[in-house]
Amino acid sequence: MPATPASHPFGSVDEVTERFAAEGYIADRRLATTVYLQTRLDKPLLLEGPAGVGKTELARTLAAATGRRLLRLQCYEGQDESRALYEWDYGKQLLYTQMLREKIGELTADAPDLASAVHRIEEQDSVFFSDRFLAPRPLLEAVRGEQPAVLLIDEVDRADEALEAVLLECLGEYQVSVPEIGTYTAKVPPYVVLTSNNTRDLSAALKRRCLHLFLDYPDAGRELEILRAKDTGLPEAAARHLVDVVRGLRELPLRKSPSISETVDWARTLAVLGVDELDPAILADTANVVLKYERDLNRALDVLPRLVDPNRTLPEPGHDHHHHHDGHHHDHDHDHEPDGRTVRAAMDRQGRHDEGYYGAPGAGPAHRPATGVGQGARSFAAMARRRTD
Repeated sequence: MPATPASHPFGSVDEVTERFAAEGYIADRRLATTVYLQTRLDKPLLLEGPAGVGKTELARTLAAATGRRLLRLQCYEGQDESRALYEWDYGKQLLYTQMLREKIGELTADAPDLASAVHRIEEQDSVFFSDRFLAPRPLLEAVRGEQPAVLLIDEVDRADEALEAVLLECLGEYQVSVPEIGTYTAKVPPYVVLTSNNTRDLSAALKRRCLHLFLDYPDAGRELEILRAKDTGLPEAAARHLVDVVRGLRELPLRKSPSISETVDWARTLAVLGVDELDPAILADTANVVLKYERDLNRALDVLPRLVDPNRTLPEPGHDHHHHHDGHHHDHDHDHEPDGRTVRAAMDRQGRHDEGYYGAPGAGPAHRPATGVGQGARSFAAMARRRTD
């Protein structure tokens, strides 16, 4: 159900941009429009894209800009629904059992027969599975809590299929079912933000419930605005030059391209070193701030002089680099490899998985691994049966 006008936190798309900027998050028009629609339509927002482009930070900023508390569910392989929905406080239940044992004589003292005594004891069973023994996890807390919340479901692509199925009820109806108690429905629907790094395809059922936005690395102008907003201390000319260098690094076939947050870290590093003007030597000394794999670093060291000065003539392959990174072995076998943009595009190519991959078109794999006997397993099994009918 759409929220009432009084509950709308943003009056316009421009207001989203302004209030996000006040929190240090520079949003482009498309992103601001999507956030505005999310708050108006009360639909979850699924953000997909490479790591480090601001997906998680968007949820934090949304919470800060709207005055809501942030609840975070960090997804990982093997996670079960008890870590996402709720758990029973077995310590309290055990304590209650001990108390009941002490009172059992009083409960059954005037029972006319054994059946009546047993019935009186059975009446106490429901107390073991009540609110007082329920330990809510992020999903239930977002639905049941009295304070409005922003629920961040981070890296949902790392979660198992069973947990993804459990999410559907929460995303579709903003409710959580507890078999022993009943169904909790949110009085004030949370703003839900899901993030994915595209390590696997998500199901059509999950995507159908969400607004969708693909976040890529920003253009040069917006990345420079981000550096300004973060107050890195690097002079304007050097910051502008650094953005150009980082964008050049992202065009390389790197295992991990520099993220926006790493660009900010690099700018702060250079500012601490008192750099006013970029040169290949100082960038080579500090490139490990943004490049976290040795092969990536070696490739970057080869091209940094050209990225710093596009008019610079580089020596032929096999040259001595004459910088003091003598311990680095530079790899030249990548001359004919695709650039970074091509590599990233291939990762997001439709149909890159075969029919046996979860979420891909087709009948799916003939044999699925056992998923357990929990609520998530039951939900996923039901979905699988419907799919094959």
